[in-house]
Amino acid sequence: MRILLTGRNGQVGWELRRALAPLGEVVAFDRREADLTRPDTLARLVASVRPHVIVNAAAYTAVDLAQTEAELAHRVNAEAVGVLAEAARAQKALMIHYSTDYVFDGSATVPYVESDAVAPLNVYGASKLAGERALESVAGDWLTLRTTWVYGLRGHNFLRTMLRLAGERETLRVVSDQTGAPTSARMIADLTAHVVAQAQRERLAGEFESGLFHMTAAGHTTWHGFASAIIEAARAAGLDIKTTSIEPIPSDAWPVPAPRPRYSILENDKFDRRFRLGRLDWREGLALVLDDLLGR
Repeated sequence: MRILLTGRNGQVGWELRRALAPLGEVVAFDRREADLTRPDTLARLVASVRPHVIVNAAAYTAVDLAQTEAELAHRVNAEAVGVLAEAARAQKALMIHYSTDYVFDGSATVPYVESDAVAPLNVYGASKLAGERALESVAGDWLTLRTTWVYGLRGHNFLRTMLRLAGERETLRVVSDQTGAPTSARMIADLTAHVVAQAQRERLAGEFESGLFHMTAAGHTTWHGFASAIIEAARAAGLDIKTTSIEPIPSDAWPVPAPRPRYSILENDKFDRRFRLGRLDWREGLALVLDDLLGR
């Protein structure tokens, strides 16, 4: 099996290179080689690789900057996705794509299911929703995996920010009225590898159905709870932690250009039934990532 991977140096793409390797040949591209800001170049690239599977881990993820770069965000997260989907269909390839809880407005009080009404609060969420729809409209073989609160060892993410700040400051102030499921890039990659393997078996058997699935860590917490868990675990691991107090604050006390959903819990029952995989609790996922960080 030949797998074309975009975004190879991103936090999810880097983990996917490891997780997908046992399945076959992984042809991984970075943003220079597979430039989603130039969708017109992508069909030629896909045709040159002739993949059996495309895993699109590239995305425009600067949530706040997207408010002023809406055209660029849409080009990368929507237009390029449609082009990749067309190219995948031309190669009779399966396409795996990632989306986000930001397609919802966060007004729910129970976990979102895949069929719930979407209503993005910001440009980034709107661009990711447009990408979902672009992929679906092409009508090839595809799977969209919505996830939430992604973090890992690489890139700009909450874990790395908290570890840096905890080494510098005695007091941290962290938002406590947004709820989600922190999901590590490592977990996303490991689950994706199993999804790809099963989907290919289904395709060979003529039993494959394209679809949208929620795929997150189990359990939930707030950003404040996540920060507290990170710092507690880091201190127990012997890292140099100066922070002695983590103050909970409301979202209004930490204004950002792009509004965030207050509630980002995604129901994973549909994913669990289809793929029959165990999803770790977010605390277990965090422990594994910290083990990787410490080289255990």
